[in-house]
Amino acid sequence: MHLPEANLPVTRSLSTRMARWGLVIVGIYLLVALITPLLVSAGILPDANAGLENPIYSAPSWAHWCGTDRLGRDVCVRTMAGSGVALQVVFLAVGVALLVGVPLGMVSGYFGGAVDRLMVLLMDTLYTLPVLLLSVVLAFLLGKGIPNAAAALCVVYVPQYFRVVRNQTAQVKSELFVEAAQSLGAGPLWILRRYLFRNVITSVPVLLTLNAADAVLVLGGLGFLGLGLPETVPEWGGDLNLALAAVPTGVWWTALFPGLAMFVLVLGLSFLGEGIEAWVSGAEARPASD
Repeated sequence: MHLPEANLPVTRSLSTRMARWGLVIVGIYLLVALITPLLVSAGILPDANAGLENPIYSAPSWAHWCGTDRLGRDVCVRTMAGSGVALQVVFLAVGVALLVGVPLGMVSGYFGGAVDRLMVLLMDTLYTLPVLLLSVVLAFLLGKGIPNAAAALCVVYVPQYFRVVRNQTAQVKSELFVEAAQSLGAGPLWILRRYLFRNVITSVPVLLTLNAADAVLVLGGLGFLGLGLPETVPEWGGDLNLALAAVPTGVWWTALFPGLAMFVLVLGLSFLGEGIEAWVSGAEARPASD
């Protein structure tokens, strides 16, 4: 279904604004993740795990802008430090999934045959499992830690990249320029690297940003269940778990700020993904309309 020509500028303008807001939000989180350790090491901000000298469950004030938790730790500093931890785990997980899923999808889609059927069966089996359930099982088996949490998330997203790239490769390999390269004696590795990669990679950035947004939520879920990262590592899901018992007593700040930070980051990544998707769709449809 094609949009009317009159609605195209409005749609593109909305997608552009969403992409810009997404870039701004993600950029702010990256900046916070970079400067927070520097400010802590310089003594401008307290350590995220230091709280013995502070009152517990202190309400937001000039001394502690976001209040303190049940251990006297500064909620603002822990929320800021959690940004770096979340981005580190999510980008590591999605990046490794990208590096694994894209080559496997290209090889499977290009060669076909028994290898393709076996890989499709394996990836479809992983894909049918619920994301959070599979992440919980893997996190339980691997244990706590940033590399382990990233590995648990990575396995979840590999089938998605595999399916998208494999289907794209199976379509593109029948194009005339691929057949011409084959007739000139080009080998499979040269065709995959020179001709197919640039044609099947266009939809990956959209999936990358949307998976990153989903990974933030899954990481928060693992932390809330106590399966994500060690207690000494500031993480939004773990802080929300600790804040759960205090909310009924009127201590709202220990849950508000980590939850709000998680929500805004997911919103920014989603905006960025929607903007990229609209841009890619417009770029693909533009030659056809000319």
